[in-house]
Amino acid sequence: MATILTLKRRIKTAGNVSKTTKAMQMIAASKLKKAQDAAVLSRPYVEKLVSLSKNLSAKIEKDNLHPYMKENGTGNTLYIVISPDKGLSGGLVSNLTREIFQLPLNKNDLFITIGKKAEGAVFSLGKEVLATFPFGTILPEFDTVYPVIKIINEYFLSGKVSAVKIISTKFTSVFTQTPGANTVLPVKFEGELNHSNNGMLFEPNLDELLPSLLEHYIEMEIYQSLLENYASEQAARMVAMKNATDNANDIIKELKLEYNKIRQEKITNELLDIIGGQFAYA
Repeated sequence: MATILTLKRRIKTAGNVSKTTKAMQMIAASKLKKAQDAAVLSRPYVEKLVSLSKNLSAKIEKDNLHPYMKENGTGNTLYIVISPDKGLSGGLVSNLTREIFQLPLNKNDLFITIGKKAEGAVFSLGKEVLATFPFGTILPEFDTVYPVIKIINEYFLSGKVSAVKIISTKFTSVFTQTPGANTVLPVKFEGELNHSNNGMLFEPNLDELLPSLLEHYIEMEIYQSLLENYASEQAARMVAMKNATDNANDIIKELKLEYNKIRQEKITNELLDIIGGQFAYA
């Protein structure tokens, strides 16, 4: 049976844990609103940009395809894995790690990691990691995508990889975050090739417009994935820390109940000893 002193220490420890997890919950909650707005409000823009890029791509002559639209025969894939820098976010990291381990990998596939929590899983696969970037603890800035784009251009445009995919977590709701893979390159056509412009006029012409549009499409695909991951991290951490706080408070209640029982038992035994002593001298 635990002593009163031991129970006091355990109650104090559980109380400290409860205060810490409560503070982390409040910090995540304060960041979640801004993160959720950024991720959700940018989706229509990205979806329209993707649709426009793919529709215009289908109007380009086959001989004039942009390099982003071409497939080479290497069969290798460049994976961009996005994860948080810190843990304490429930099953977010473990679910993403499971997604990484289920990838249909080839021998010469390459990786880029954004966020420290994915590095261990990627290195354990024994694949070449081209670069690692920190994810950070604040809302991602757009400038973050430029070093990644530089590596993508170096390897995809030179034909070293046939495809570029992003492995990240999509924010669905505060209680649901879904890991998955999204193919960024090559750009796939919407349906069959349609070389007619259907009476549409482009200024500048389509051949000059499409390269800039495709480059911006890739930038926004990566940036949107960063925003989705950040919102997912804050939501998962808020829920996880709330559960941890509730569990710590439950433990405190149980320990206090046991503490009061032992304390009452000790007081009762002392009273019995006193009363027994009085009867012995009577």
